[in-house]
Amino acid sequence: MLDSDHLPLHHFFIVLEHVMRHGLKPKKGLLGPKKELWDILQMVEKYSPEAADITASVRDLPTVKTAMGRARAWLRLALMQKRLADYLRILLEHREDTLEEYFEPHALMLNEEAVIITGLLVGLNVVDCNLCVKEEDLDSQQGVIDFSLYLRGSNSSNDIAGNENNTNNEPKQRHINTMLDQKNYIEELNRHLNATVANLQAKVESLTTTNALMKEDLAIAKNTMIQLVEENNQLKHALGQDITKDSRMKITELQADEEEKRSVKSVTSDRSKSDKDSEMSKALEEERKKYLEMQKELDLQISLKAEMEVAMKLLEKDIHDKQDTIISLRRQLDDIKLINLEMYKKLQECEISLKHKTELIAKLEAKTESMGSTIHQLDEKLQEDKLTRKNLEDNARTLGQKATTAEKKAVAAEGDLRIEREWRISLQESMMRDRDKISSLTQEVESLKAIGQKYLLLQEEQHILKTKYSEAQKTLEEVGATLSENKLQLAELLEKESLATTTEETPTWANDKDATACATCNKEFNITRRKHHCRMCGLIFCAACSDKTVALTGNTKPVRVCGACYTEAVRHTE
Repeated sequence: MLDSDHLPLHHFFIVLEHVMRHGLKPKKGLLGPKKELWDILQMVEKYSPEAADITASVRDLPTVKTAMGRARAWLRLALMQKRLADYLRILLEHREDTLEEYFEPHALMLNEEAVIITGLLVGLNVVDCNLCVKEEDLDSQQGVIDFSLYLRGSNSSNDIAGNENNTNNEPKQRHINTMLDQKNYIEELNRHLNATVANLQAKVESLTTTNALMKEDLAIAKNTMIQLVEENNQLKHALGQDITKDSRMKITELQADEEEKRSVKSVTSDRSKSDKDSEMSKALEEERKKYLEMQKELDLQISLKAEMEVAMKLLEKDIHDKQDTIISLRRQLDDIKLINLEMYKKLQECEISLKHKTELIAKLEAKTESMGSTIHQLDEKLQEDKLTRKNLEDNARTLGQKATTAEKKAVAAEGDLRIEREWRISLQESMMRDRDKISSLTQEVESLKAIGQKYLLLQEEQHILKTKYSEAQKTLEEVGATLSENKLQLAELLEKESLATTTEETPTWANDKDATACATCNKEFNITRRKHHCRMCGLIFCAACSDKTVALTGNTKPVRVCGACYTEAVRHTE
């Protein structure tokens, strides 16, 4: 049972509030309505009638005044009702109708992660919470989260480092740990249910004792009421007898008065008669007052009897409800006991399997130790073989020298021949090894040749790219030249316009489309060889044939002319 003082539960509500307020749209304008989380949570009762009770109780809370405080109270009541995950799932299922107008598109409640969060919240249905919403200050800002409770200590890192050695047993150990956790949880739940059953039994006993006391009080009240009714009847009977006696006395007195009147003896008899009448009337009023008081007491006793009967009915109803809850709790306790037995059986099976696996691990460790010893022995033998091989190689070298000396002497002995044959065999083996080395070296040479060919291809590609780069640079230079020539053509056009205003005899300029070659050298125009107009004759020339400049009349700056026009202009100036 978790209460309001449980710190991780307080942290959980802070995180849940941040999750649900993530991406909430702000209010539009100063006078527009503000988007609140409480407005979203009130929509749940449209799709789930069970949420209407908690929303109504939240609205009636006197201590909560703000919308955010009501939303916090609603979340706490939903958790106590064990329907928090269901209500959030309902909101996500109808997100087009409920959430899209309140949240931004990037909000967490509109993403797929919200479904994962609702799935995680289903686990809270197992936890029982007892939260006092009225005493908490839900309108104020919630506190910060202290993460020191959730940080892993230094011992955990050592445990992880130690567990790296037995990675094969991790899933088995996890399974055993989960089984033990489930067993501990069921035992705790069993203790909790036993405590609740004991509390309910104590409540039932106290209710039975109070019921017995109330029954005794009711019997006493009934007896007193019966006595009062008898006394009332006796008083009524006595009052009736007094009234009959008074009437008789009055009749006799009237008769006596008539006789006295007839006789007219004295006036004193009339005065005594009036005094008796006043005394009788006073006694009658007193009896009437007593009768009214007795009637009121009777009505009070009847009302008390009705209240006692209603209280007895309510107590009987509560007792029946408590008995039903006790029966249901006993059934749950029996189910939990069965689950506990099953978990105990599973734990025993896991322990048996763990023992078997530990035995297998011990056998495997023994095998590994034996394998290690054999490997160590083989290593020692290998070192001894290496030493014998070195000795044999040295012997083979000495024997080779002896064979050369024996060939010079031409005296071959049978022992020398055997040594020579062995030497030849070793030489053949070395030749085979050399051949293998040569073949591997040739393969490496071929791979190097292939790499060299690739390198040459890359150099050729680099050369092609360089040529392309130089050509592109030339074209850029030519484009720059054409731009400069276009600028000059604009200047020439401006000069033409100025000449047309100053002089009437202007040369007729040839059309660019009609001219395909230079007028002097007859070379065709292309991208590199551009067209240029002579400012005197108007014909089109190349840049080499129109590289002269002359200051003409009407122009302050020298302009481009062809060679013939240049000579003519020079001759005129002379």
